[in-house]
Amino acid sequence: MPIYMDRHDVSEAVTAEIVAQLHQEDLKIQHIFHCRGLTYWFDDARNTAFCLVEAPNKNAIIEMHKHAHGEVPHQIIEVDPVIVESFLGRIEDPEKSLNTDLNIINDPAFRTIMVVCIEHHAFPKYNPFLSIINVQQVCFQMIAVIKSFKGNIVKQSEDGFLISFRTITHAVLCALEIQEKFKTFKTQYHINFTELSIGLHAGIPVTEKRSIFEDTIHTAEHMGYISIAEIVISTEVQYLYESENLGKGLNRNLIHTLTPTEEKFISGIMQFIEKEWKNTELKVDDFEKSIGISKSKLYREMIRLTGKSPNVFLLHFRLRKSLQLLRKKEGNVSEIAFDSGFNSPSYYAKCFRKKYGIMPSELLLS
Repeated sequence: MPIYMDRHDVSEAVTAEIVAQLHQEDLKIQHIFHCRGLTYWFDDARNTAFCLVEAPNKNAIIEMHKHAHGEVPHQIIEVDPVIVESFLGRIEDPEKSLNTDLNIINDPAFRTIMVVCIEHHAFPKYNPFLSIINVQQVCFQMIAVIKSFKGNIVKQSEDGFLISFRTITHAVLCALEIQEKFKTFKTQYHINFTELSIGLHAGIPVTEKRSIFEDTIHTAEHMGYISIAEIVISTEVQYLYESENLGKGLNRNLIHTLTPTEEKFISGIMQFIEKEWKNTELKVDDFEKSIGISKSKLYREMIRLTGKSPNVFLLHFRLRKSLQLLRKKEGNVSEIAFDSGFNSPSYYAKCFRKKYGIMPSELLLS
C-alpha cells in the first residue's frame, strides 16, 4: 500500500501530550480503515503536526482521523518512505522513553535544507591536465564535513548534494566548513574548473505542493544561481541562527542573506524560467511581463544578484539543463538542443563547448 504524510494545523493550546493521545486514538481504530499509523511529528513552535500513515488512499486517512478524534488533516501527500527517512531520520515511532503509555515524541518535522551545487566548467576525462580523482576528492571531503555536522544526505549527484539538518546552527556551520574545505582543496590541487554555490532555507515537509519539502528545496535551489556569495541563506535562516546563538551575527563577507524583496524577485525569475526555458521563442521582454518590472530594473537586479544579464542567465540555465539531459542520454545532440530551447544545434554545440570545454557529442558518447 502507498504511504502518505499529512499535515494538521493546530491551535496554540495543543500540546505534545494531546498530539500523542490523538495518535493513540488513531492506532486503536486504524484496522477498520485498513490503515497503519507509522509515526508522527509535532512542532509546537509552528502549531503543526504531521502523521505518516500507510493507507489504501487519502480518503481512508481522512475517515480514520475523523472517527478517531475528529481532527481532519489540512493536506495529504503521497511520499516515499526512504525519502522521508532521509529528511526526517525515521519512519516509525521511536522506542518508548518519555512516557510508557503515550510515548510522547518531541520531534518537530521542521528542517533546514541545504542544496550544494558544484558546477564543472571542464570535464577531467577529456583533459589530460585535469584529474578526475581530484573532483572525487572534493566530494569525499564534503561528505565527511556533512556527517560531522549531523547532516542527512538525501541526494547526491555529480552536480552536488541535497542535505537535511535538524538545527539551523549545524547547517550554517557546515556550509562555512564546506566553503573553506573547497577553497583549500582548489588551491592545493590547482583546481580552477569548478564553482561552488550553497543555498540554505528552512521549512516544513508538507505544504500545498505535491512533494515533501518541495517549497523549501526549490527556494534553496534558486539560491544556487546567485553569485553575490558562495553561501546564500533566507531571512528566516538568519533569524533562527541568531536566535539559536544569542544574537550572534553572521559574517556578511562569507554569507549573503536574501532580503524578502530579493527572495521574491529571484523566486519570480526562477519560476518563470523553469516553466518556459524550453520555449525557443522566449525573449527578455517576456521576463519583464512575467514579473512586472522595467527592463532597466530587471537588468540591474540580474547583474547584481547573479552576475549575468537576463540573456546570459537564460543561456547558462539552458546549458545546465542540457548537461543533465546529455548525462541521461535522453536523445541525440540535435534533439537535446531543441529540447533545451535552442533553435540551432550548431549554435548549441558552440555555446556548450565554450562553457564546458568539450562538445556535447563527446559527452553523449562517453
